[in-house]
Amino acid sequence: MKRISFLLPLLTAGLLLGTPALAQKVKSKTKGGAAPAELSLAARRQLPLFGGLTPEAAQQLLGPAFLQSADQSFASRTEASQFFARKGYEYLTEGKLDTARYRFNLAWALDPKNPEPYRGLGLLAANAAPDEAIGLFGQGLALSPNNVQLLSDLGASYLLRYEQTKKPKDLKTAEEQLRKAIAADANSAYAWQQLAWVHLRKEDYPAAWEALHKSRSLDFSGIDFELVSQLKEKQPDPQGVFK
Repeated sequence: MKRISFLLPLLTAGLLLGTPALAQKVKSKTKGGAAPAELSLAARRQLPLFGGLTPEAAQQLLGPAFLQSADQSFASRTEASQFFARKGYEYLTEGKLDTARYRFNLAWALDPKNPEPYRGLGLLAANAAPDEAIGLFGQGLALSPNNVQLLSDLGASYLLRYEQTKKPKDLKTAEEQLRKAIAADANSAYAWQQLAWVHLRKEDYPAAWEALHKSRSLDFSGIDFELVSQLKEKQPDPQGVFK
């Protein structure tokens, strides 16, 4: 089974996440199933949201020196969170996934109402752990319900999960989220392209070509040629653009 490329609109053209490190289980049970074992900062920094801590507990883990430094360097913790989220995306585009994950965790700890850390952590999890990504994108959308990037990413994650489960419900949910993204921003080339994947899986090839050409007209540089190849195997391009 050919796999959908999880192309991310924020990343430079042609860059894939590949296979990011699968996030470990949040809790490590002690012998006998008692309380979760304590994890060091070094261990938690590579777990989304520091391994399920509350924001308050995450701040305690980071320590007063870090918080004081953030308070002195930025006008507010909201601004500090935005800075670390931006750095997270920069490291993500550079392929420095562990560093990106830690920066997103810092951004979340400084401002848990910032949707960007949830999105960044979701992108890191998407290919290897779509269930985890779905949860993270959902948390981001609870804070920013009309965020077109989060809606698109959530739809793409359900599409990835459909590739694993073959459950019609996952494909249906993927389409629902992608249509919400397009309703929020009809010029989202990424949402249109992911919708083309949905139509391909539904075997509605004319609709798949239509969505793909809509994406192409908005941003040709982001075209997924694996999608083009699979579509051409099913039906020639009605517009004759892709020979």
